[in-house]
Amino acid sequence: MKTYIGVDLGGTNVRVAKVDEEGNILQIVKEPTEVAQGTEHVINKIISMIEKIDGYADCEGIGMGVPGPVNTIEGKMVLATNLPGFEGFPIAKTISDHFHMPTFVDNDVNVAGMGEAMLGAGKGLPVVYYVTISTGIGGALVVNQRVVAGKNGHAGEVANIIIDRNREKVNYLNVGAVENEASGTAITRKGKAIFGDDKIRHAGDVFDLAREGNEKALKLCDEVAYDLAVMFSAIAHVVDPYVFVVGGGVMKGKDVFFDKMEAYYRTMIHKGMQTVEFKEAQLEEPGIVGAAMLPRSYVDKENI
Repeated sequence: MKTYIGVDLGGTNVRVAKVDEEGNILQIVKEPTEVAQGTEHVINKIISMIEKIDGYADCEGIGMGVPGPVNTIEGKMVLATNLPGFEGFPIAKTISDHFHMPTFVDNDVNVAGMGEAMLGAGKGLPVVYYVTISTGIGGALVVNQRVVAGKNGHAGEVANIIIDRNREKVNYLNVGAVENEASGTAITRKGKAIFGDDKIRHAGDVFDLAREGNEKALKLCDEVAYDLAVMFSAIAHVVDPYVFVVGGGVMKGKDVFFDKMEAYYRTMIHKGMQTVEFKEAQLEEPGIVGAAMLPRSYVDKENI
């Protein structure tokens, strides 16, 4: 069975794993990124970690997931807020030149979407749209088991989609951007405004109040459901996916908003689009497994 190396590079930690073609993690190592020590230090750390993987030289290729948009053609990060010094750095080429094996890099949400499309909730379907609802909201479009990155690496991202231009200005995103209205951060902000800082620490507290029947919490969850439905309908009218795969920490509260969201969504789309499914993400480690699937997608495409 073929094996691949997956690298999950974050601002705090870096993880490297050996993954087989069925998505099983065979070995994994984790170390702090230590980004303050410079780009060369981090790259050398990644190389050293890969060399700790048993049989790494027999793997088919290396895939890397990184935070922020990526130029997937050149294997470079377009924006590296959490990894200073990596913007424009030829990550893929540097790693590939060292190990003499194909190396690919993409945004961490994209690789998670790749993992779900190839091995998770979207397996076997030609057009999969992955959305993660967590601190923020991210998205990835996977067509025929390959991520559509776009010219600037921003394809699939949905955080800045306007769901209502009559909302308040929150930050650098558009007024009414869905991330500012329906993400975990947004739910927490709105919950604090309603119930006070002492009662709301995170979105889960709002969900708990809704489960208890609190009318204000139920109303907030209903509003979030509607806003997400607007976002999903906007995506659907452009992409018309076979399935929406939804993950992220906010899904821990799915019992108080998800069915409502889908019901609203189905009133916003054409009759002929009603066959689309909504599925919860299945993979326990979509980031690192999805990263490992990048070389499989690009190099072994004919074997998928």
